[in-house]
Amino acid sequence: MTEWRKSSYSGGGSSSGDCVELADLTSAVGLRDSKAPEVGHLSLSRESLTNLVEHIKTEGLVE
Repeated sequence: MTEWRKSSYSGGGSSSGDCVELADLTSAVGLRDSKAPEVGHLSLSRESLTNLVEHIKTEGLVE
């Protein structure tokens, strides 16, 4: 069974409900919406996840 961890930074905290979850999928990292886990997840390489996070930070998409 995959263990999903909620980001402590998503949406400014857990009170907003806007959270993402991450999971170690051995060969990749899973990323999903914590409010709709039944919809599925994205599987990203660790390098792709790092690039995504850096892009979000660089473009000012984080509050």
